[in-house]
Amino acid sequence: MVTIVVATTSDPASINPAYALLAMPGWLPVPAPSLLQQGIKSFANKNVRFLQHDKGIVEEDDLDRRWEEATGEAVDEVIFFSKHTAVSNRPALTVHPIGVPHLREGDVPPQGGRPGWAAPPDPRIGPWLRLLKKLAQSHNLVPEFEITLEGTHHGPITIKPTMFLEIGSTDEYWKRQDAAKVIALLVWEGLGLGGGAAVGNWGREDERNKVLLGIGGGHYAPRHMDIVM
Repeated sequence: MVTIVVATTSDPASINPAYALLAMPGWLPVPAPSLLQQGIKSFANKNVRFLQHDKGIVEEDDLDRRWEEATGEAVDEVIFFSKHTAVSNRPALTVHPIGVPHLREGDVPPQGGRPGWAAPPDPRIGPWLRLLKKLAQSHNLVPEFEITLEGTHHGPITIKPTMFLEIGSTDEYWKRQDAAKVIALLVWEGLGLGGGAAVGNWGREDERNKVLLGIGGGHYAPRHMDIVM
């Protein structure tokens, strides 16, 4: 089983964390000719596969299925790097699941996905949000940056557990190298690529793990944040 991490060159808040992650030890190009023909580059480090494309981050659907078909490797989860936008323009580092389950058949999703669809949330979301806060504090990004969950609200389509890691909320912050480094470290430490234990591994066989289903609560899910943090 492999974890897929996805970034796009069209978004500085996506590609900058990707470059920071790829600068860490152990990455090698991995052949996936059918995807390369579609403009998707790929790299491997242990059980992690990094995919880079040039389209909008919500425009490349089914990357989990396409990777399995191209390589024969089973995909366990998908993690995307992306920018975050907000009316407040407040700097933020966010973690969230994806999907547009609130849309009805015939509706046109404004940011990818399919009406009525939602990807399974990645079980790492809660533990990684707490790790993100710790890393952001250690790199002096707090209180300048808010560390927060977001509700489910866009694509692209996946069928495996998925989450987005985002930097917000304006061009100035999307390009911040210190924020990019923190997001890269979140993946590096969270997936155990540096040799430590991965953060947020979850299995049904472990009765100590609890599932929180959050419904409603606004875009930044403040009530859910109270529990998760």
